[in-house]
Amino acid sequence: MASESPTILREASEGPPSGSDRNRTDLPSGALQILRPDGTLLPGSEVPLTDAQAVEAYRWMSMSKAVDERAFTMQRQGRLGTFSPTRGQEASVVGSALALTVGKDWVVPQYRELGAVLMHGLPLEQWFCYWMGNMTGGWIPESVRVLPVQIALAAQIPHAVGLAWGRRLLGTDETTIVYFGDGASSEGDFHEAANFAGVVDAPVILFLQNNGWAISTPRSRQSAAKTLASRAEGYGMPGVIVDGNDVMAVYAATRDAVARARRGEGPTLIESMTYRLGPHNTADDHTRYVDADDFEASKALDPLPRMYSYLLSAGLWDERRESELAEELTKLAQDAAEAAEKRRPQARQVFDHVYATPPSRLIRQAENLLGPNVFPTS
Repeated sequence: MASESPTILREASEGPPSGSDRNRTDLPSGALQILRPDGTLLPGSEVPLTDAQAVEAYRWMSMSKAVDERAFTMQRQGRLGTFSPTRGQEASVVGSALALTVGKDWVVPQYRELGAVLMHGLPLEQWFCYWMGNMTGGWIPESVRVLPVQIALAAQIPHAVGLAWGRRLLGTDETTIVYFGDGASSEGDFHEAANFAGVVDAPVILFLQNNGWAISTPRSRQSAAKTLASRAEGYGMPGVIVDGNDVMAVYAATRDAVARARRGEGPTLIESMTYRLGPHNTADDHTRYVDADDFEASKALDPLPRMYSYLLSAGLWDERRESELAEELTKLAQDAAEAAEKRRPQARQVFDHVYATPPSRLIRQAENLLGPNVFPTS
């Protein structure tokens, strides 16, 4: 049964020593956790999800994994560009996105939030088009409250704060969630945006996915802070630490941050302690810098088996439904990818929508590639 508990927000507390990388199976003191890695409830914990929401969360996490696997195979075949898989972070992304209202609240991704953007209405075919280099993949349907993928680290955070503040000035009770990693939290854009959000009480959730790595730079080399959530106090907002591999805990923390924002109480910084079960992106070899023992230990934290075990024990899932879901998602990913491939980008798109009046050098380049009269004169 779902809990009626009003809040589970906790302030950030001291974590492990900052001088070395912690074992990722350990959580900082005070981190919110509801489901153990084996899928059982911690004593005294209440389930914040309805049965239907629990199944929905598992389906979206499974979909994220299925799409990642399809896309990874296509990238290795030369059919897709470099992209960053969500693997290992499905609970962090899905649990937080589930706490928002689709069609009302805003999602501002970085580049590893596949589940969130799909849950909030971005067509999967569009996602594939984007990573295939098709400029039409950057188009967001009018009804979808999702901003485009942002590759430049932390550049989306000021945009999200401005969006949230602007919507509040218009008199709405909408909220905005912005995703970024521990590496992005070392950028000036994060600090400037967090400071501004605190000053104007912007209804924004700063969702920091701490997967331990900024590409190949470990957390311990980025900041001496005991926790990244502890930075929140300096900006006048709560800092919350949550087990990012526990979809229930992530949902609960985000739900309460959304409620704060709707009440006009301003921003929240959530540090989601998760783990990247793979490379930074498909151009990266994580085995060159990730400790093999640490990586193997962290596989036990995989959020999908954790939720699967819970659903089985609660009588909400079984092997037949699991098999049917796997077949359904494999086909869905395949169909979307094939549809996107039929929309392969054309060379002409490189030159379109760059200048209102193309300069002579651009015209020469286009004609060298495509032939004469690429830009007809009026």
